[in-house]
Amino acid sequence: MSKYVTSPIEPKGLIHAMLLDGQGGSQRLTWNEVNQLDEDQSGLWLHFDYSEKDVQDWLTHCSGLNEIAVDGLLNSETRPHVLTRGNNLLLILRGVNLNPGANPEDMVSVRVWSDGKTLISTRKRMLLSTQDIVEKLENGTGATSVSRLLIDWIDHIVARMNDTINLLEDNILEIEENIFVGEPKELRSSLLKIRQQSIGIRRYIAPQREALSKLGAEPLVWLNDIHRLTLRSIADRQIRYIEDIDALKERASMVQDELISRVSEQLNNRSYVLTVIAAIFLPLGFFTGLMGINVGGMPGVDSSVGFWIVVWLCVGASGLLGAFLHWKKWL
Repeated sequence: MSKYVTSPIEPKGLIHAMLLDGQGGSQRLTWNEVNQLDEDQSGLWLHFDYSEKDVQDWLTHCSGLNEIAVDGLLNSETRPHVLTRGNNLLLILRGVNLNPGANPEDMVSVRVWSDGKTLISTRKRMLLSTQDIVEKLENGTGATSVSRLLIDWIDHIVARMNDTINLLEDNILEIEENIFVGEPKELRSSLLKIRQQSIGIRRYIAPQREALSKLGAEPLVWLNDIHRLTLRSIADRQIRYIEDIDALKERASMVQDELISRVSEQLNNRSYVLTVIAAIFLPLGFFTGLMGINVGGMPGVDSSVGFWIVVWLCVGASGLLGAFLHWKKWL
């Protein structure tokens, strides 16, 4: 007899029910088969979409889980953390969002409860790491126990971050290479996106590292020494990813400072050119203004070449002023 309260109708939102065969494979179960499992049956994995009301009702009234566990499996806003009570585990993790058209920093949450025999998990959006685990089980190369299933799942969630971080590093490297030849506006836009992604990813992987470290230290009897060593290795990898993200943020800040310096230099150069032009034309403006006053006694008023004399005087004055500026190395 199943240890769950029998609910004859399969809850809408059940993604899969799988029973591990202990040899790396699994069997997909119907809801009727889940209801008929023995209470001591080990290796059951129930995976749900927590946004469905049927799933919420089943977890609340039929799963036999306490209020804290149910709340953790259904809460829409969660940060990575771990809670244990006896041999029961509640684990909240986040993985990069690699779904088509999605932003990687909009990380997907997965919630896991387990007592070492059964694993109940919930999510709202698809996580490719979950698909990796399911494919391995279907191919007969997956976990042989619930504890190993949990460790492998965590490993895949963290490993998927590597490609995203490498992509961010490639993007920041491309910006660094184009900083002196690219359009500053486009570079700033790309740089802003990288910084937003870095901040969004670090927001979750920092507490996730603490959760994984804590999980490895929890006295759960169904986690052996090999499991704990693996968790420690995964936590160390998570630390390296955090360090990589921090390095990305520092590089992005340096690139931004260089872009600001480049834009300021361009503005200064343009201001300098305008200042030089004004310095050349200011005396010419004074001279032509003086020649244009409407009073008697102006020289050359009645001369047929008076206009050309003024023009050549202006050209000569401009040449002399330009030569002076060049001699002073202001040009």
